[in-house]
Amino acid sequence: MTHRQLNLNAFIYPTGHHEASWRHRDSTPERIYDVRYFQELARAAEAAKLDAVFFADGPALRTEVRYRPDYGLEPITTLVAMATVTTHLGLIATASTTYYEPYNLARLFSSLDHISTGRAGWNIVTTASDAAAANFGLTDHPDVQQRYARAREFVDATVKLWDSWEDDAVVADKAAGVYADPDKIHRVDVEGEYVSVRGPFNSARSPQGRPVLVQAGSSNDGRDFAAHYAEAIFTAHQRISDAQTFYTDIKSRAADAGRNPGHVKILPGLSPFLGATEAEARELQQEFNELTIVEYGLGQLQKMGRIDVSGLDLDTRVPPELFAGAGDITDNDNSRRLVFAKIVEREQPTLRRLLHKLAGARGHNVVAGTPVQVADIIEEWFTRGAADGFNIMPPQYPQGLEAFTTTVVPILQERGLFRTEYTGTTLRDHYGLPRPESQYARTLATAGTA
Repeated sequence: MTHRQLNLNAFIYPTGHHEASWRHRDSTPERIYDVRYFQELARAAEAAKLDAVFFADGPALRTEVRYRPDYGLEPITTLVAMATVTTHLGLIATASTTYYEPYNLARLFSSLDHISTGRAGWNIVTTASDAAAANFGLTDHPDVQQRYARAREFVDATVKLWDSWEDDAVVADKAAGVYADPDKIHRVDVEGEYVSVRGPFNSARSPQGRPVLVQAGSSNDGRDFAAHYAEAIFTAHQRISDAQTFYTDIKSRAADAGRNPGHVKILPGLSPFLGATEAEARELQQEFNELTIVEYGLGQLQKMGRIDVSGLDLDTRVPPELFAGAGDITDNDNSRRLVFAKIVEREQPTLRRLLHKLAGARGHNVVAGTPVQVADIIEEWFTRGAADGFNIMPPQYPQGLEAFTTTVVPILQERGLFRTEYTGTTLRDHYGLPRPESQYARTLATAGTA
């Protein structure tokens, strides 16, 4: 039996995941449009044998850009540049099913998979921001049910496009003058309520067959979608008990959908402040918190938590009733609101303390400690059914990534929990996922035996 190993991604956020990272004395916000900066991060992640880097993205400018840098470079283009300086590192980009069309998005990710020789992953989002609609000539942003209905049709159509060339469709027979066998290239003929695509695709099947499908929503609709499509799920939990409940729920849903639960990787976010001592790590965290801008924190809390705190004094305890109806881990429509609600219920913080609590990673688990303490947390969650690995969210780039890869990763390697060398070349290899066969090859084979 193969020994189970952690999966570790570096979640790239231009200057770091702490909202005040760009203000820190060691930060270089002027470099967030410099592709060499991201190539340096990619090299560092690959040197530590991480599975992948991951980029979030959104098709609208955040109004809070006054207080914090926005995403900056488009992620797929950036990952192509990062692919040219790496050989094994997985490359995951976020792209919206609401504001793309299947054909052009399929081409982008297929090209990334070809260029990287099999390291592409697509983080599937439906886009929650109302501001995006006007950027695409729409008067209204679709509601969540419409967005997920379109997402299902969109992913089905995109996968069919990637599958429309069978693996052996390219013949390249120079003597016979035959480049490709048209009998092994198929129209997809998708006619849905939201998506219409004729096909076939205009590119041969990529090295992984299909890029790895990733998903980052934990709402009711998000979990149902993930159980049917996702091969890796990014999620946010503060406590191991909540993570265990979510882990069990997703694995069960995947099994009910006829999938192998082992082929659905659960990867919570983890943002570590590291120090030689716990006190030193906490001092570093406080140093960042003192740089926060209240107006930004309030805006994030109100937007992500869907609450109004405008009448609260910063040093007043946050009333738990503000989060009434947040639901539970397996039944909620806004997973981040639930995370906030549990913090308020458990810790009874003042508004100022809650803002500092959320400043590190927007509700993901922020820990401050020594490398051994952080490694202990990772091992506990991994071995006790709460995670298959983690999406590492350094509070500051590049310093936080370097601290994690040079101090925590070696401990995990010594404990036999994480690779010391890559054993495969593709992102599917790193995640232990099979390379899928073209559905058209299966369909034809079945028809031939009928």
